[in-house]
This record gives sequence, C-alpha cells and structure tokens, in this order.
Amino acid sequence: MSSISRDDVAHVAMLARIQLTDAELDTLAGQLETIVGYVGQVGDITSDDVPPMSHPLPLTNVTRPDVVRPSLTAEEALSGAPQAEAQRFEVPRILDEE
Repeated sequence: MSSISRDDVAHVAMLARIQLTDAELDTLAGQLETIVGYVGQVGDITSDDVPPMSHPLPLTNVTRPDVVRPSLTAEEALSGAPQAEAQRFEVPRILDEE
C-alpha cells in the first residue's frame, strides 16, 4: 500500500488553493493514510454473490425524457436584453486580454 506523505497533502492543497499550516498538513496526512487503508480493506473483501454497486440503495433516474418542444425564438429570447449582437446576448468584458 502506498503511503500518503506530508508533501503529497501539500501538493494537493496547493492545487486546490487551500492554505494549510504545518500542523494541519501533518494531521491530514495521517488521516488520509487511515482512510486509504480502510478503503483498501473494503477492496480486499471477496463476495461473489454481491454485485459491485456505487450506492447501497437502488437508485432510479428521475429526470424527464428529452423531448423536443416549442420554445422561444432567438428574437423573443433577446427581446428583453439590454444589448444583443448576432443573435447573442452582449455582455461587458470582465477579463483582460492576456
């Protein structure tokens, strides 16, 4: 089993833009190592009569069917827009050109 080091936690925290103290890095490294160990134990359990699943309860997709229905035309959708150009909403630029 691979070990989760303090440097691994610091790297992931940097990617997530989370600032952690040295004490937090040490604590999280230990906690994550424990979690990975428990996940490994669950993976070691073999049971041929239980199929793999992503959720302990059966789930049903509750979304509606994707059916084409009448909708607004481009002109109707843009009728209340403060500014429009080429059948699109025109909005002020918020990012610099870089």
